[in-house]
Amino acid sequence: MKTVKEVSELTGVSVRALHHYDAIGLLRPTRVTEAGYRLYDGEALKRLWTILLFRELDFPLAAIRAILDNPATDRENVLNAQIELLEMRRNRLDGVIRLAKNVRDRGGEAMSFQAFDREKQKEYARRAKETWGGTEAYREFEKKDAGRAPEEKEEVNEGLMRIFREFGGLLALDPADAPVQAQVKALKDYITKHFYDCKPEILAGLGQMYAAGGEMTQNIDAAGGKGTAEFAGRAIEIFVKH
Repeated sequence: MKTVKEVSELTGVSVRALHHYDAIGLLRPTRVTEAGYRLYDGEALKRLWTILLFRELDFPLAAIRAILDNPATDRENVLNAQIELLEMRRNRLDGVIRLAKNVRDRGGEAMSFQAFDREKQKEYARRAKETWGGTEAYREFEKKDAGRAPEEKEEVNEGLMRIFREFGGLLALDPADAPVQAQVKALKDYITKHFYDCKPEILAGLGQMYAAGGEMTQNIDAAGGKGTAEFAGRAIEIFVKH
């Protein structure tokens, strides 16, 4: 067992942050002594390690908690997804370093700005705008999102991930079964309320994007368990046909 101070010294996470993680239910101490000291065992440190990897990827704390508290979450799958995303980030940073060396050594001749491209790390926004950027739906989303405080954005995103977490709890069913179709309806209504009018054609496009692979698929699977994104995509396809 390690005290909160020892965990802080070991990980570089401040004592204040560890207290905050406890307060929001993200990382509970294994035991609290009669004197009020928080103690953490090996399992708690493993959870903290996973949390720190997600933070390195800029995941909101609420989303991290939703992923880790989902009984269907497979720790190995989560780690594999984290590794892939970190490799994407590393590759981008390597490109920036190469560019800096080129500027230093060649004075910026034949300068390329490709290294500053953040597209792979902004797949949600890119693919959404690519599909609907000129549509009324996307303009509606931008208008709603612009008026939200950061805490509100995190809460809305957490609500969306909670829906996918619930999809993960239905994986044993057929995508056409009533509970699954009801979950698609819940997803559609949530998007309409918080983002834009989720018309059938938009919902169908989202279903295809969910199952298309990449960061979007990985994040949904991290929330609901492996196969959740593809399952949701098939359920949506059935829903829009009826």
